[in-house]
Amino acid sequence: MDQADYGGENGFTIEAAAAAAAVASVRFLTDRSCSSVWLSLPAGREAAVPVTGCVRTEKGAEAWVTKDSGDAMDVTHGTVVVSSVEILDVPGVTVLGGKGVGVVTKPGLLISPGKAAINHSALALIRKSIEAELPTGNGAIVSISIPGGEELAKRTYNPRLGIVGGLSILSNGSAAPAASAESVAGSIKSELSALSAAGARIVCLVPGNYGRRVAMLLGVPEKMIVNISNFAGEALAISGNFGFEKLILIGQIGKFAKLSAGSLDTHSSKSDGRLEALAAYSALHGADRQEVRAILDSSMTDEVATRIAKTEWGRAALLELVKRIVKTARSGAIGVSECACLTFSLPDRELARTQNLDKLIKEIKKNASELK
Repeated sequence: MDQADYGGENGFTIEAAAAAAAVASVRFLTDRSCSSVWLSLPAGREAAVPVTGCVRTEKGAEAWVTKDSGDAMDVTHGTVVVSSVEILDVPGVTVLGGKGVGVVTKPGLLISPGKAAINHSALALIRKSIEAELPTGNGAIVSISIPGGEELAKRTYNPRLGIVGGLSILSNGSAAPAASAESVAGSIKSELSALSAAGARIVCLVPGNYGRRVAMLLGVPEKMIVNISNFAGEALAISGNFGFEKLILIGQIGKFAKLSAGSLDTHSSKSDGRLEALAAYSALHGADRQEVRAILDSSMTDEVATRIAKTEWGRAALLELVKRIVKTARSGAIGVSECACLTFSLPDRELARTQNLDKLIKEIKKNASELK
């Protein structure tokens, strides 16, 4: 069995903290106080979570756990997660969101509008964990609260997803912190889902904050921009699955050179070939052998792209690059009818764009004004 430690390198998620605090409250009420709780997680995993404190309340007890994000530090590290429990004389466990836990306000997520932002997997973990602790025939009401959660949520994706008033408790079935590849991909899916449900037919995908800044300078409404990080392949597939009709891609030349060559995961540990791609496109459009060798012997993609943009063959090579990105995007996002692309070097020097970019920016502005 895969065992996850409760601190240090691995850390634990908010839902693990909430479940452990709920278990500690039940144990306190049944005269079995504890300093830590072992949780059985999905896929045969286990996690030991330390309990910070527990007290009796008017209706039962509440315990709290201090969130440990391990080696993937995020905004929730050090956050206190509180579970208040009232034991009932009838079976069944009800889990509620208290102060500091967000409420869903828009359709498109797996949680209905008006409900606390606690997804089904997290609810299942909390219920399963305390059902094993309750006396036979008893149930419970569990209320999860996160002191300071409303302020912390402003530093997360929650406001863009239509989650207001606090943090979300979204389980990925892991003992690991939320800043994992799986959770980043999950955030991309959630944003695209929410936009689709709101009526978006066109979306702008950017690999990071530089891309977001350039997109906004070009007039793309911020609410229509989704940061896809290194997960181009997943973002394109999800966009197709959610029925988006058109895409705009805006990004720095380094990641986009990889994407133009068909690399759908642009993380430095997964792909490269940036200079090789630029060299190939340059050769295709008239660069001589010495010029191609100079590209291959360089080390900075931004510097190379900025330099070759001063030549006729270089501008053609960069236009080739954005056209190939469109081809990659159309292949990866099934059902998308049109795609525009722009690439730039830092800080915001435009290098090349497809001819239809201005048209799609006008369309995305109009679509943004029509959203629910």
